[in-house]
Amino acid sequence: MPASEPTILATSAGYRPHPRLRFGFGPMIAFAVELSREQGADPRVRPRICNVSTASGDDRGFQRDMEEAAREAGYELYHLSLFSMPNVEDVESYLRGADVVWVNGGSVVNLLAVWRAHGLPEILRRLWQEGVVLAGISAGSICWFEGGVTDSFGPELRPVTDGLGLLPGANGVHMDSEEGRRPLLRALVADGTLGPALCTDDGAGLLFRGTELVEAVAEVDGARATRIARDDSGAVLETELPVRLLR
Repeated sequence: MPASEPTILATSAGYRPHPRLRFGFGPMIAFAVELSREQGADPRVRPRICNVSTASGDDRGFQRDMEEAAREAGYELYHLSLFSMPNVEDVESYLRGADVVWVNGGSVVNLLAVWRAHGLPEILRRLWQEGVVLAGISAGSICWFEGGVTDSFGPELRPVTDGLGLLPGANGVHMDSEEGRRPLLRALVADGTLGPALCTDDGAGLLFRGTELVEAVAEVDGARATRIARDDSGAVLETELPVRLLR
């Protein structure tokens, strides 16, 4: 079942430690699934998540770890792989079968380039408008915005300004765990390279309906969400947003 309106969940979250697996799915992924089923769904049918791991080169080991985490959580998970060619003939129909399209982290620059080569921006826009929930972590968060800050080019953080633009402005991820991101984001917002930036600490996420931010949520107590923007005088201000803790 689709969401009631175009929905994006942009996060620095999704995974948690697991006693037997490499990781388990956290409340953020459960929240994405909940959003996809808000119009009602047969409880006997397992939620379907399509994992898109383009940003990590469709790493097969990570894909297997995702399958194990999904099995443990009670979800049906399958993959869209684009390396070395798409694993399906009709990418749009394949993605349309998902309740949630979950985009993993890695190189957002490489992700955007490969997606454009295969027509994914247009496909994802149509699915978003139809109510398929688009969600993801790190590169899978920045990609929905106009831009952000990335280590895709090397160890030194640099701006990326050619995101899909489904959401306005910029996005910052891992704000509490990677100390270089905040000052660079502030500088890029100050000089106009990036528009106003909505940012998440590890464990936090941002829920959008259409292009409007509805709420910030977290699966980790204390994880913050902030907005970095210029005021009328040109000064850069950072505002902390209210955050709802997911249970």
